[in-house]
Amino acid sequence: MKSSRSVLLAIALSAPIVLSACQPGEAPGREQQVGFDASTAAVVNGEPIYISDVELEAVAQGRIDPGDPFGPDHTEYQMVLDQLVDQRLLAQEAVRRGLDQSPQAQRRLETARERLLGNFLMESLVATEVTESAINKMYEDQVKLQQLDDEVRIRHILLESEEKAQEVLEKARAGEDFTTLAFENSNDTRTRLDGGSFGWVAPNEMIEPFPAIIADTAAGEISEPFESEQGWHILTVEERRTRPPQTKEEMRPEIVTYLTFTEISRILRQLRADAAIQQRDGGPPDLSYLDNPAEADAETDEAVDPASLADGETASPEGEENADSGDDQE
Repeated sequence: MKSSRSVLLAIALSAPIVLSACQPGEAPGREQQVGFDASTAAVVNGEPIYISDVELEAVAQGRIDPGDPFGPDHTEYQMVLDQLVDQRLLAQEAVRRGLDQSPQAQRRLETARERLLGNFLMESLVATEVTESAINKMYEDQVKLQQLDDEVRIRHILLESEEKAQEVLEKARAGEDFTTLAFENSNDTRTRLDGGSFGWVAPNEMIEPFPAIIADTAAGEISEPFESEQGWHILTVEERRTRPPQTKEEMRPEIVTYLTFTEISRILRQLRADAAIQQRDGGPPDLSYLDNPAEADAETDEAVDPASLADGETASPEGEENADSGDDQE
């Protein structure tokens, strides 16, 4: 994994470190005792390191995915915590020597602060603007492009409620014949006698949300219950005549990235329009990169053009890992 780790952290992780300062009675500031609570992982010379800090560092290093459980019982928890302790000791020593006071150090610290604040803004946008509804809408648009020439043979069962659909789904996944279940339970009089079969269909010609559900259901699998204007359904894809489109989970990282950078571009345009910005050459700022987030050269995720999603391309996650790990360590 590419990473913009700081020089101090690189030294701490690549060379043996004699932690004589950690011995009883020798650590500077050891007399400063900080009480532990459920959120505290360690206290280094009176300064706490929180369990959430250890988890964020594990995510930044790619040891776990965001949202994965991570705590003292995890096999890599202690190693990550030791790295943060070493990093804190080096930072404290740098401050003790006054290395944080030079103009150059102050500028670099401020740059690191700005990067972190930018990351906080993106996290906020993902939480508030990149909603499941927005992801679903973009996924539906993309699978329509991917399914232009697609043909599938499907069966479905139409039911009166989500509870009934879930009940029939459990029977189907337990091994009961889907055709028989459709004949016995489906409210669709047109397909019930044929075991719920639609025959060969073009997904894009069906009512919503059938196109997205079909795209998200692999051949031989049964969908989760979903609702249309007709009622509640479950369906199974029996066969495809073309390459299946990507599922929503496969496309989610690219969709989230694109929606995030679209919102960032919108905010940046407004901020630049309202700001007083002067540059050395006196020329107007070049904002062309905001027109196509996919070409933005930033220390964060590479945005993905929706057109590329339709072609089944997958964006590399390296950008996101670099941005988080680099900014957090600087």
